[in-house]
Amino acid sequence: MSIIHKFNSQMYRIILFLVLLSIGSLAQAQKFGYVDTEYILDMMPDYRSAQKQLDMMAEDWQKELDKKQETIDRMYRDLQAELVLLTEELRKKRELEIKEKEKELKDFRNQKFGYEGELFKKRQELVKPIQDKIFVAVQNIAKKNAYDFIFAKSGELIMLYSNAKYDKSDEVLAELGITVSKSKDQPNTNKK
Repeated sequence: MSIIHKFNSQMYRIILFLVLLSIGSLAQAQKFGYVDTEYILDMMPDYRSAQKQLDMMAEDWQKELDKKQETIDRMYRDLQAELVLLTEELRKKRELEIKEKEKELKDFRNQKFGYEGELFKKRQELVKPIQDKIFVAVQNIAKKNAYDFIFAKSGELIMLYSNAKYDKSDEVLAELGITVSKSKDQPNTNKK
């Protein structure tokens, strides 16, 4: 091996070592935290109220869906019972009526529960402002405490292990004006 090649190899190792050392130093200097957004939402009276309202709407619409389905089922049973007595023209008319009712049911379901349905829109209307409050509270805590990262411990992020000392959920609740007893069961709603 030539002297130049040895020198380059040693220089490469030194540079690699310095890069790894600086990356390690940066990683140690960063502050991390996480919040349990489901826990925070469950502790917020505004969210529980919104969720209750959404549940009531969904329940009413589900009852209406069930009635429509019962009507279709009854129409189908009646058709089956009278099938032998009906003319071809009358049978087709009844089948068409059933298909129309099924289409109405499907349209109603989509209108109320679909992706762009009323329940989705109402959820956006009621829950988005609450989520925005949480986001602002998390940002405030991150800035006050010089956190580099705060993760949400719900949804897609999976933590196989987390030290509870990094859980900032109660700080977010405090920022929102909600105090929690140590048992983490019920919030004390001393809102700001």
